[in-house]
Amino acid sequence: MAELPFSRLRRAAGLVFLSGEVPFDADGSVPEGISAQTDLVLDRIANTLASVNLTLDDVVSSTVYLVDPADFSAFNAAYARRFNAPLPVRATVVAALMVPHARIEISVIAAARS
Repeated sequence: MAELPFSRLRRAAGLVFLSGEVPFDADGSVPEGISAQTDLVLDRIANTLASVNLTLDDVVSSTVYLVDPADFSAFNAAYARRFNAPLPVRATVVAALMVPHARIEISVIAAARS
């Protein structure tokens, strides 16, 4: 993938901001189905958070972009399996995405540990 003009991760004011993650593997392939894509995106987010000693439990906010509102129920089930209480706040919107065959993109904000 070409170098894009944004940071993947930024720290500010005690928070860690992650750019949107899309569901592509290391070889550039995109799995089929919203559940598999949601799992892959959350794995990618978890790996990025782990690089700064954080986990999905540190996420305080997420923004989810879905291509098709019909995917909401299956997405929501996959998402719910990955987060523990207290759950992050969340906004979910329907949008066209830049990655072919991607049905989801998620960006998160996590609380940095002291």
